[in-house]
This record gives sequence, structure tokens and C-alpha cells, in this order.
Amino acid sequence: MDELDARLLVTMRAHPRIGLTELARLLGVARGTVQARVEKLTARGVIEDFGPTVSPARAGHPILAFVWLQIAQGRLGEAVEALRAVPQILEVHGTSGQHDLLCRVVARTTEHLQEIIAHILTSPAVQRTDSTIALSTQIPYRIEPLLQNP
Repeated sequence: MDELDARLLVTMRAHPRIGLTELARLLGVARGTVQARVEKLTARGVIEDFGPTVSPARAGHPILAFVWLQIAQGRLGEAVEALRAVPQILEVHGTSGQHDLLCRVVARTTEHLQEIIAHILTSPAVQRTDSTIALSTQIPYRIEPLLQNP
């Protein structure tokens, strides 16, 4: 990825609804160059999607929690499949250390979060959970600083 790719991605993030012609104008390059770069970045998986960013909080799930899971030995696949069936689990990451998985979970209320965690624990593959509720987001997801300073 070169400097033009980085500028292209930063501009697309700043203006998510921008068209290729306007993007080319802002970057000072030909429209065909922008189109080829976007296609290349998409094919390589650098650009994952073009969908809108949805706020779970504004969509009715204002509670954000991070739930650590300890998984029974040899039952990771089973645990992941059980977690996949819970719509309030937005992400699941395999981790090293004391816990096996880290889940990003949203809920309507703290009571709803408790129900979600209780449901997670119904899976025999999940041995233990440890939860933290986020009180605020100090730095939201961002990629621009990384692109601008590789």
C-alpha cells in the first residue's frame, strides 16, 4: 500500500458517500486511477465493505460490554457456534492468556446483558465468563492514524 492508497482510504472514510469522480478530484488523480485502486484494495481485502456504520446504541442497544470467556478444552468450535447464534454478540476474538475468547456484546439494559450472559453460560463449551461494561468510548474505532503514519 502506497501513499496514494492511504490518502484514498482516509478520504473515503471522511466522506463515505463520495463518488469516484469527486474522490478523484479531491485526490488530484484520474477517475480511472481511483477506480483501479479501489478495485485492487477491495480484491486484497483492505477495503472490507461499503456499508453504513451503524450505531448499536442509537439502534436500541446502548449497553456495551466486553465479555471474556474460558472455554472447555477442545470445545472452541462448539463455543463459537453457540456464540454465533446470539445476535447481540458483535465480535468474538480468540485471545492468549487467562481467557480464550473476548466478545463485544451490546444490550438494551443491564438486565438484558445479564440474560445474554446467562444464555452464553448455557453452552457446555463455556466454563466461565468475566464481564466489563463500558461506561464511555474515549477513542472510537479508527484507522486513519495508522494509514497516515504506517
